[in-house]
Amino acid sequence: MSAQQNTPQQHFPHMLSPLDLGFTTLKNRVLMGSMHTGLEEEKGGFAKLAAFYAERAKGGVGLIVTGGIAPNFRGRIAPHGSQLSFSWQTAKHKLVTDAVHQAGSKICLQILHTGRYAYHPFNVSASNIKAPINPFKPRQMSERQIKKTIKDFASTCYLAQKAGYDGVEIMGSEGYLINQFLCARTNQRQDKWGGSYQNRMRLALEIVQASRKKVGTDFIIIFRLSMLDLVEQGSTWDEVVELAKALEQAGVTIINTGIGWHEARIPTIATSVPRAAFSWVTAKMKKEVSVPLITTNRINTPEVAEEILSRGDADMVSMARPMLADAEFVNKAARGESEAINTCIACNQACLDHVFKQKRASCLVNPRACYETELNFEKAHKAKKLAVIGGGMAGMAFAIYAAQRGHQVSLFEAKDQLGGQFNLAKNVPGKEEFVDSLRYFSSELERQNIDVHLNSPQSVDSLKKASFDEIVLATGVTPRIPSIEGINHPMVFNYQQVLNGEAKIGQRVAVLGAGGIGYDVSEFLTEAGESHTVNLDLWLKEWGIDTEIAHPGGIEGVKQVQPESARQVFLLQRKAERFGKSLQPTTGWIHRAALKKRTVEMIGGIDYIKVDDDGLHINDNGETKVLAVDNVVICTGQESQRELVDGLKESGIPVHLIGGADFAGELDAKRAIRQGAELAATI
Repeated sequence: MSAQQNTPQQHFPHMLSPLDLGFTTLKNRVLMGSMHTGLEEEKGGFAKLAAFYAERAKGGVGLIVTGGIAPNFRGRIAPHGSQLSFSWQTAKHKLVTDAVHQAGSKICLQILHTGRYAYHPFNVSASNIKAPINPFKPRQMSERQIKKTIKDFASTCYLAQKAGYDGVEIMGSEGYLINQFLCARTNQRQDKWGGSYQNRMRLALEIVQASRKKVGTDFIIIFRLSMLDLVEQGSTWDEVVELAKALEQAGVTIINTGIGWHEARIPTIATSVPRAAFSWVTAKMKKEVSVPLITTNRINTPEVAEEILSRGDADMVSMARPMLADAEFVNKAARGESEAINTCIACNQACLDHVFKQKRASCLVNPRACYETELNFEKAHKAKKLAVIGGGMAGMAFAIYAAQRGHQVSLFEAKDQLGGQFNLAKNVPGKEEFVDSLRYFSSELERQNIDVHLNSPQSVDSLKKASFDEIVLATGVTPRIPSIEGINHPMVFNYQQVLNGEAKIGQRVAVLGAGGIGYDVSEFLTEAGESHTVNLDLWLKEWGIDTEIAHPGGIEGVKQVQPESARQVFLLQRKAERFGKSLQPTTGWIHRAALKKRTVEMIGGIDYIKVDDDGLHINDNGETKVLAVDNVVICTGQESQRELVDGLKESGIPVHLIGGADFAGELDAKRAIRQGAELAATI
């Protein structure tokens, strides 16, 4: 057998081996984990969901779990959230299940009761204790409501079976309703549903028992078990094990791993979290139960998945966002083409951040995700000769998608490397994985046979001579330099000079501008030694996580190890507002915590007076102060590079602007890549 004829199992034998569940077999060990997309609530959204899931099924994933669907009104995520409680609602779900089955995969419906996390005033919980991340205080459930909720879970399970699902996942983790009953943190009841742990786990067990009775034996029931709560008054390990064993007896088919409540102040899925940071938790449970176990969180390459499974940490691996980034993840792995996988970089910017803003989810590195019926790259009626000026993320994305449509594309980059601002971002601690996007987009240019020219600045004359049909300017941005006396002093550098290693920085630094770039630069300047993102042991110690889980929630009473700071940094902003206000909702708090740990001093509401040999002079509430710093770093925004625009327009050649050349706001790769894709789809 030649190398080209290798069977899939020869590349990743553990990940791609079947999993026998007795009454059915999964074709491989890859689960597409649950993720809400927002399509669940859109008009006509289930037809779009069907296309979304079908692409992942065609891409080879063994089992899919949908986004959370409520069993009743009070359990909805939001007032208009999705719910499956009536037989007439099954028709739209059939669109999804039929599409997935025709594409060769299996799919489970996640049943999710949000409890006190429900974003509406009708929410309920074990006790009337408000969640710190929700303005709505829940009502304590009556026994009648509890029994009705158990019945509702079982009914939704039955309706899922009727709708063609292969099973369900009962959501018992992440701080949702079932989890709220399990922990003393949120359950202060004194009846048979509270008090002792045996009482607190009653809801979970009765839901599983009622559901199994309703659907029979030949139906997958996954239970998402919170194995590590990461909150005070969370479950102890002994309690987690006791529940897992009881769930096994109650008839669950598979136990999935849940890590951390949504209100936990420890990151669990952001890019700064080391890869496979929590598979050790699932490995501990493997010693306790015999049902198959799924592990999850920050598994984004087939190599990482294979390592986890080969060690025996779990029986399956769950990947949600990686399937947003690349629907063909499993097929590419099976063909031995890992380098061709569009890797999830866990940025959260287009997926979770969108969902939290009640917008449709997508993916920064794959703007087609959740837009499979709307953003496509069909062959162009007429192939054009196109020039792309600028090899950043916008330029590369456009070039790749335009070439897919059959256009002849030449890409010109003035510097000696592709990637633009991503070449800076990859140097920031916690963003090391941005290099994977550079790898994917660069290699995709080669696979699409795009003519790439490095060290090739262009002029209007050179472009006119080449006779291009249309030109796309993706020339990016330059740092905006504020009008401050002494801004050209030798101690002053811009953020690009710092992140690319051009600037030699002293021990005391003032960073001007507290947007995303200011935070990145501050983290870069204060990082001492090895980045904790690539050292799991250091990361666990920094965040105070007990790997023995001897303490409630895995954190209670555990002291966080403060990281050393390489420099003394002052982060400054002119606005008298909360620092980090412009940061993204799911990751901003992590960046704020990182700078606090590294004792960065933040000063807001100030005016910059001048820079001289003494340092940075500022006006702080009417008082003139001098920060005796070695260097000043400018992070005060960007300006578009548009030098070629006017000349090209005068020449009559059609010109398009994308990315930073179009709009120089806060650096936004999500917008840049999507702009490139949308232009390529229509040009």
